[in-house]
Amino acid sequence: MTVHTGRTVTGTPGRRLLVLLLAHSVLAQMVTFVLRPAVTYRAIELDVPGGWLGALAASFALVPLLLAAPSGQATDRFGERRVMIAGALLMTASAAVLTFAGSTTAGLAAGVVVLGTGHLFCVVGQQAAVANAAPPDRFDAAFGYYTFAASLGQALGPGLIILAGGGQAVPATGALFASAIGIGLVLTLCALFLRMPPRPAESREQETGGIRGLVRLPGLPQALLVSCVVLAAVDITLVYLPVLGTDRALSAGFIGLLLTLRAVASMTSRLFLGKLVTSLGRRRLMIGTTVLSALSMAALALPLPPAATACLVVALGLGLGVGQPLTMAWLATSTPPGLRGRAMSLRLTGNRLGQVVIPSAVGAIAVSAGAAGVLCATAAALAAAAALARRASYSA
Repeated sequence: MTVHTGRTVTGTPGRRLLVLLLAHSVLAQMVTFVLRPAVTYRAIELDVPGGWLGALAASFALVPLLLAAPSGQATDRFGERRVMIAGALLMTASAAVLTFAGSTTAGLAAGVVVLGTGHLFCVVGQQAAVANAAPPDRFDAAFGYYTFAASLGQALGPGLIILAGGGQAVPATGALFASAIGIGLVLTLCALFLRMPPRPAESREQETGGIRGLVRLPGLPQALLVSCVVLAAVDITLVYLPVLGTDRALSAGFIGLLLTLRAVASMTSRLFLGKLVTSLGRRRLMIGTTVLSALSMAALALPLPPAATACLVVALGLGLGVGQPLTMAWLATSTPPGLRGRAMSLRLTGNRLGQVVIPSAVGAIAVSAGAAGVLCATAAALAAAAALARRASYSA
């Protein structure tokens, strides 16, 4: 990826920026994807009712839902680096809250809220930085690499569950919370060393017109809905695969392996995203991968042997890995540099809304139908998203 600011900047600074951005993405996702399953396991230790697990998952997106748009404005105004530093500090603080106050349901909810807020700031800053550093003809590949790094973090995070007691039904959650504090400190250090190149200034008239134009982009509602359903499906696998494991007497280590396999599969589809878009086109690729996700999610609800479950999780990861980078690239292509923070925050607002509404709804299903019912309901939502994707335009 070449740094692009209206002129091309070559050499070491561009490579250094790319390495730090990708490292920041890996570390932020590591913190998130070790803490969220750990919170579920701690809730199981505390005998939190199954119906409340959905609400606990939704608390990750509750405050960020209100802050998504302001975070985009802050990114465009103050720069990506400052927003990413704030996010890293909040993610570190969330691990500390869970370590010292995670013995109660209220403490768990508070830690997840802080985690969601810090994650929002990190992600908005990262996505705007990628959009402003990559040349327009490389957006698909650049966001593919960015989300590949995110998937790497999502694979490494659950891997810590195996180290913390994967042979047990419930791992050592205190050790997972403490490890996240250390990763958060490294994340903060990484953000401090970031140096973004300057961007061309946008006039107030261009900026205001651009904001109004964002909500009128062709296919925007469909793209946002597809994005939020796909991301909510990832969240639901984080929360309800551990529940499914306890229902079927599967070890925590095997569940950690499943979560890692899903992330690795998403990494694979994202690594080759540029070539896939060239071969199939954004729209056809989005529809196909969303259908694959829906079928895989529905099949996971069946009482299958562990090997078949692992194969389905791999297929699910391949499908879920495509939706986020495709919508990011589409928005970056359609938006001027001075508004890309707001464009990404608009997408994240829809994502956070889906993360609040969809897990809460499936949490109610879990009371009567269990984890298998949750997976079936999520599969139906993904099938509806695939139908919406047929009506969206993903071209520049």
